[in-house]
Amino acid sequence: MGSPLIYSNSLLRTTQRPQSFTCTIVAKATPGSESSFVPRRSANYRPSLWDHQNLLSINNKYTNIKSVRERDLMRETVRKMLEHESSTHLDQLELIDDLQKLGVSYHFEREIDNILTFTYHKLDKSNFREYDMEYDLHANALKFRLLRQHGFNVTEDVFDVFMENCGKFGSGDIIGFISLYEASYLSTKSDTKLQNYIRFFATQQLRDFVDTTSNKNFASCDVGEMVVQALDMPYHWQMRRLATRSYINLYGKKANKNPVLVELAKLDFNIVQAVHQEELKYVSRIVENYFWTIGQIQEPQFGYVRRIMAKLYTLLTTIDDIYDIYGTLDELQLFTAAFENWDVNRLNELPEYMRLCFLVVYNEVNSIGCDILRDKNINVIPFLKKSWADVSNSFLVEALWYKRGYKPNMEEYMLNGSKSIAVPTILVHFYCVFSDQLSIQVLETLSEHLQNVVRCSAFVVRLANDLATSPDELARGDVLKSIQCYMNETGASEEKARVHVRQIINDMWDEMNYEKMKSRSSLISEDFAEAIMNLARMSQCMYQYGDGHGSPETAKIVDRVMSLLFNPILLD
Repeated sequence: MGSPLIYSNSLLRTTQRPQSFTCTIVAKATPGSESSFVPRRSANYRPSLWDHQNLLSINNKYTNIKSVRERDLMRETVRKMLEHESSTHLDQLELIDDLQKLGVSYHFEREIDNILTFTYHKLDKSNFREYDMEYDLHANALKFRLLRQHGFNVTEDVFDVFMENCGKFGSGDIIGFISLYEASYLSTKSDTKLQNYIRFFATQQLRDFVDTTSNKNFASCDVGEMVVQALDMPYHWQMRRLATRSYINLYGKKANKNPVLVELAKLDFNIVQAVHQEELKYVSRIVENYFWTIGQIQEPQFGYVRRIMAKLYTLLTTIDDIYDIYGTLDELQLFTAAFENWDVNRLNELPEYMRLCFLVVYNEVNSIGCDILRDKNINVIPFLKKSWADVSNSFLVEALWYKRGYKPNMEEYMLNGSKSIAVPTILVHFYCVFSDQLSIQVLETLSEHLQNVVRCSAFVVRLANDLATSPDELARGDVLKSIQCYMNETGASEEKARVHVRQIINDMWDEMNYEKMKSRSSLISEDFAEAIMNLARMSQCMYQYGDGHGSPETAKIVDRVMSLLFNPILLD
């Protein structure tokens, strides 16, 4: 196990049953008679690439007290940098940006929020012109992006100065164009300038830079790497932990790097990696599911949340495969009824494999509910139960469509698909274990699928999955995916259907950005809103190069898992 210092905020708990609430935990299913042989389909998944015994034997040297103390000393040095009165405002914003991208901003949340709140309250059009023209584009875009990232409602009109003078910015201002490009992805559906002009313009400038930079100069150019990475996927859409690993390497190459920041980021990365490795030992049989939890919430103090969510992801993945591949239609209808009834005394009609699956879910939900009742004094089991009934019903709808050869239209597919991707179920559980203060009103809106930011995140996860997995899933036998639904409905080619799906993903990000700006005054907290968006980011990481679950090695997920969970960063 790791040192007490590393785990001081990890919320490790033991499950105890409160006296005032009786939870029925069933240890095993009663074997029943099985029917005659039933032919079953197979997804032909490959065996896990991860050896359980090797994972259990991991020994990380950064679990020692000396490493943590070194990190804490550097952290206080950086805190003084943030509070340094002689720093220019642009210096402060650039430092905040670096801290976020280096993955250490969680140490300075109060200081960062104070600086950005001060910035926002001082904001008017003249403020965006306070810098010399040489830095104006970069400063404008950086301030806009940071404020919107943190939920401040900043108008796109701050770029009017840029649009009036775009001809005065030469091709040499590549840092400004990178900043402008990244800022454009914080747009909302009402930001016509960002969508119709600024993003296109900035993207073209970055592509021109790549095309006109010689290979010899480009290879050693940290700016060139920034451009390539931005074009590959904008920072706002990237899985945060993966972006951190990449930026630590990139920042270390900068001529104007801060050595203290470099060493803090490297050491903190390795210490947090050690925390993740210890957690992985509890859930190591399906590494990719734990990988999702890091994408959703990476900070070391949320180990309890990650362990619960890793089990949830594993259960959802298993049950989804039962509906997609293994179960007969009669079995699936009985299975769905079991989730709706939530009664362990009415399982005799289920085949044994389904009884076992249901009882594992039943036990896990009751265990989570008991923990939350004990710690937060609220009974969430009714909301958790409903989320399982909802997701099982959506799984059944897709099974019925496939078995009966039904071809849904795009709207019909997405209405059900945004539930069958399990994001609403995931987020009800996540809210319960993550939030310190639970609200019945929030639970009700989540349970009734009334939170638009959840719907948008579910759309992105669903569509990112479809873009990567639909050929393999259709080949083995599955319901039509969004691409095929759009093709059938409109007569479009597959290429045009994929363009349409990618545009929907863009539109969903615009809506999520709008919801994030509302989070400072909405029912859901800013941190929970960020975790919702992190699910969308994680899906675009998992499915960027293919099916990250079915073929993790070809989809580059193995490399990404290795870089985040097993390969520490070498210290200078």
